[in-house]
Amino acid sequence: MRIVPRHGGWLEVVCGPMFSGKSEELMRRLTRATIARQRVELLRPAADTRHGPDELVSHAGQRMDGRRIADLDQIAALEADVIGFDEVQFFPEGIVDVIDDLTQRGVRVVCCGLDMDYRRRPWPVTQALLARAEFADKLQAVCLVCGGPATLSQRLEADGSPASDAGPTVEIGNGERYEARCRACFRSGA
Repeated sequence: MRIVPRHGGWLEVVCGPMFSGKSEELMRRLTRATIARQRVELLRPAADTRHGPDELVSHAGQRMDGRRIADLDQIAALEADVIGFDEVQFFPEGIVDVIDDLTQRGVRVVCCGLDMDYRRRPWPVTQALLARAEFADKLQAVCLVCGGPATLSQRLEADGSPASDAGPTVEIGNGERYEARCRACFRSGA
């Protein structure tokens, strides 16, 4: 059972591997806030250029209006009761302080993002937000090798082999470059 604070803001973090439904869960929570007649903003990092600048699209095709943010200073001027952040791991580390300020101002903040990179290393921004969150949910995907519960994102080379661990940490992609994997089926690219 969750006991929601009666006063002030709070932080919710939804994390997990790729294809686990994080963006859909974010949209679900923001839709409920909209139904409750709350002022809602959905923000995306400027680095995420997979879709149009004013729309979030989940892997399952669900859509919601949301703007890309290039400058963290833009966030402080927003007038909203609830602010959602998609792909929060791609925002600069200063986002943690911005989110702290928002919750202190009484804003409910809902963040979703990857908890680990393709090397199984924690994303610093997500890790810091999880430590501060009043509510945290870790979602699972379905392992594309065995069908079990997947908690890892496997980056793939063009031939389907595991990507080298020496590659760049950030490489935006979808199903053509990544698969959800369970611990047993994950392979290091060494």
